[in-house]
Amino acid sequence: MNWLELIAVLLGIFSVWYARKEKILVFPFGIANVSIYIYICFVARLYANAGINIVYLISNLFGWYMWSGKSNNQRLEISRNTLKQNIISWISVVFIYVIVFFILRWVNRADYEYIHSYLPWMDAFNTAFFLVATILMAVKKLENWLFWIIGDIISIPIFASQGLYFTSIQYTVFLILAILGWKEWKVKVNSKSVSDE
Repeated sequence: MNWLELIAVLLGIFSVWYARKEKILVFPFGIANVSIYIYICFVARLYANAGINIVYLISNLFGWYMWSGKSNNQRLEISRNTLKQNIISWISVVFIYVIVFFILRWVNRADYEYIHSYLPWMDAFNTAFFLVATILMAVKKLENWLFWIIGDIISIPIFASQGLYFTSIQYTVFLILAILGWKEWKVKVNSKSVSDE
């Protein structure tokens, strides 16, 4: 599986690179990346991460549609969350975490080793952040990068602990790209605000 993981890692890095640059190529690379990771995560018993990759697949298709301008016949611009959207985003992280955690515990209730490990706790935690991040990315909200950054920080040790070292390295690269993406998108949204005044 190492070669398959390496291919997925490269596709993922290209996807995040294009997201950072606000290029629509983020989506075909993202679709290929998450399709491979659905399989990898099931094999590694990271069930919530497998599930989130299915959601990523759907959100990549949705994001591709939104970024293409076909939804309202105009180009989607980077914008900031409103206070209400920020509150909803953070409440969603907590809500998703609780739901995913209990689903993982219930589905794997017969697996004593899994139930008594840190995996359901951590798997649900980064899944919650990534789910919110992917929705915010699809609608070009600046704050998507903050949720990616938190999820990346959590994911690095999770994947390393499962022997998925290439994936752990991928999330280290993702973390760097997410920080750069946050900075670049912030400049764009701030310059747009100045030009609108």
